[in-house]
Amino acid sequence: MIINTFSYLWSATAIDAIAKLVDNGFESFEVPISSPHCWPDEISSSERSAILARLNDSGAKIRSLNAGGYDINLASPGANMRRKSIEHINAVIDLAVAWDVPEVVISPGTRRPMISPSLEKTYGWMYESLGNLIPLAKQAGTRLLLENTPYCFTPTIQDLAAIVRTVNDDSLKLVYDVANAAYIEEDPATSLLSHHESIGLVHISDTSLETWGHDPIGTGVIDWHGLGNAVEATCGVGNVVLEIIRPENPVHEFTQAMHDLRNQGWDLDN
Repeated sequence: MIINTFSYLWSATAIDAIAKLVDNGFESFEVPISSPHCWPDEISSSERSAILARLNDSGAKIRSLNAGGYDINLASPGANMRRKSIEHINAVIDLAVAWDVPEVVISPGTRRPMISPSLEKTYGWMYESLGNLIPLAKQAGTRLLLENTPYCFTPTIQDLAAIVRTVNDDSLKLVYDVANAAYIEEDPATSLLSHHESIGLVHISDTSLETWGHDPIGTGVIDWHGLGNAVEATCGVGNVVLEIIRPENPVHEFTQAMHDLRNQGWDLDN
């Protein structure tokens, strides 16, 4: 299973967080792109090489970099803001190449909640941005993964799967976040089974319906037994990212999550 280092966003750099997690038996990671945790513009060429050497020496592997969705907007009405968003994601792609990371998670974008632009225009801006981004990803040998988030204009699995079908390029797939899905009352297991051909990674954590969270296993509304069966039938646990966000003692939280998943019938050794 892949471990997301989000819990260390303000307390450690990505490589220092990974080093601590490796010491506790974890090997594969997703890293959120956020300063000061990990920000391409703040990591020099020599530092990138040194970090890659540390990763290799420890046997750690970064599976994906999460470019984020708050500072950028591929569906912005402003053309220059779309260009800046593409430039940022391209910088993340460059970092992925430097660290041998195969996948970059991206957000489809957002639209204003009041007097929103039409969905037709919003989709048009997003597709224009993807038309510029996908060739960059293909040239770099990386794959882009669109994530479902409640605040985006494409919150459902049906929305995102339709984008993947429309683009019809192996360089674009989805990362399916089950907490984000459950929060909008979408059934994660059913969705995974129905759309697994479009999904590259699955983010797992729990959430309530009252408060959007990325909480410990079994503390919210997720049916973990049913989801485990769906994962086993589709992508497998090797493509699952544990994204519990708890800045206090995250190692304990991740270790406890592994125990809880096994109790729910998940085969974490397969």
